[in-house]
Amino acid sequence: MTITENLTQDMKTAMKARDKEKLSTIRMARASLQNEAIKLGKDSLTEEEELTVLTREVKQRKDSLHEFKEAGREDLVEGLEREIEILQVYMPKQLSDEELDQVVQETIQEVGATSKSDMGKVMSAVMPKVKGKADGSKVNKLVLQQLS
Repeated sequence: MTITENLTQDMKTAMKARDKEKLSTIRMARASLQNEAIKLGKDSLTEEEELTVLTREVKQRKDSLHEFKEAGREDLVEGLEREIEILQVYMPKQLSDEELDQVVQETIQEVGATSKSDMGKVMSAVMPKVKGKADGSKVNKLVLQQLS
């Protein structure tokens, strides 16, 4: 089943259970997927495109969460944390630190990177491998650490 199909099934379940928060989050995610399909001029998105959209949605929420925590808006933090939890269900399993470290090391060897000036080369090779499975900022820090 595709992500869109899973979202539709879970939306129906949330409606029956009267889970307003989950229903709202799923509707928002489905709207983002539909908007992306319209933008690309397609009837449906590929699994990879769906994953890209969901990753963007999670990232936006994490960024907002960080901002709200800094501003001391605990009333908004709880809702965003719940939305992130709901969306994480549809994302692939995240790589552990060890697995991510191994992917980064292998990629550095593949591209022959030796210094920080090769950062862009390494990042452009690593990111497609870990798409949706690791946070970009985490990968960035790890690559920087490995090249130092």
